[in-house]
Amino acid sequence: MPPPQPMWGHPQQPYGYAPQPYPMMPPRRRSNGPILALVLGGVVILGLGAVGVFAATLNTKVKDTGYSAYTTHSPTYSWPTMTTTTATTTTTTTTRPSSSRTQSTPVGPKAVYKLADHPIFATNVGANDFASCPLPTMEYSPAGEQRFLAAALPCIEKAWQPALKTANLPYQPVELQVFTGSTQTPCGTRQANATAMFCRGVIYWPGSFYANEQNGTRHPGVYLGQLGHEYGHHIQWLTGMMRAADQAQYDAGGFDTAKGLELNRRLELQATCLGGMTLAPFSHNNVIPMDVVNTGLRDASQRGDYNRTPDHGSAPNNERWVMHGHRQNNIKACNTWSASPADVS
Repeated sequence: MPPPQPMWGHPQQPYGYAPQPYPMMPPRRRSNGPILALVLGGVVILGLGAVGVFAATLNTKVKDTGYSAYTTHSPTYSWPTMTTTTATTTTTTTTRPSSSRTQSTPVGPKAVYKLADHPIFATNVGANDFASCPLPTMEYSPAGEQRFLAAALPCIEKAWQPALKTANLPYQPVELQVFTGSTQTPCGTRQANATAMFCRGVIYWPGSFYANEQNGTRHPGVYLGQLGHEYGHHIQWLTGMMRAADQAQYDAGGFDTAKGLELNRRLELQATCLGGMTLAPFSHNNVIPMDVVNTGLRDASQRGDYNRTPDHGSAPNNERWVMHGHRQNNIKACNTWSASPADVS
């Protein structure tokens, strides 16, 4: 049976995920497309009749997906220099010293470069609840958006830090840079007329983009939902899954191969699922109005490939994954690497 059509159907521009320049990475094969692209998908909270069937299949490992026991070599983990930018000031701080290439055994928790068999999926961790999260009134300007997002991030960190500690994985807060015009990142130049992008521990957020997005909805929930997706990429980066996916894509011949595009969809749909998990604590105990959460999920359900390059997944699958993550709030629910090809189409 074909998947149901999205309940909200206008196309939304994909989010931007940039290739991560890890140390000791072999030269990438030439490719006509980007290596990875980050997009936030959304979903509705009600009216998903197919979710039950979908949920029943997600936890079953599919042997021919090719990502069970996929392990890359473990390079020295290099923590980047983080930059936080407000509308008027820029402050650069180094949160951790960069590792030397001669340091073969970093102290403390280490990222694990696996996909379907990543050990975090055996922990059953979820995004922890919190008692409150005071968010300012959204003002649709770069400065106003920065205040809103910066107020939401400590709550998101509080939800996810215990999960990574339980899994004995490295943790550091994500950094936020709201910019106008263009900004330089370790992954290249980013323009403010494009979507938000994650690169090496930093979320680069284009000021006023989502408020003016064509066919979009001007609502704080859109911002919170988008932030959840980008934070999902931060989880992938910290755990090591992002690098493992990048290596697998290289091994497949590059982004623009059939396998490379499938890998990108698995990565993006996992970030969408993790974004749904991120919104779960916000919907508990009336932490924030449910209208904000529902709008974030709904916006995610509108994201998808439509007639574009098939690198982020269909709108119905974005809808399914974000809702699955939100309802289950269990990391094993977001194992897109073991899902069937149809569930990541």
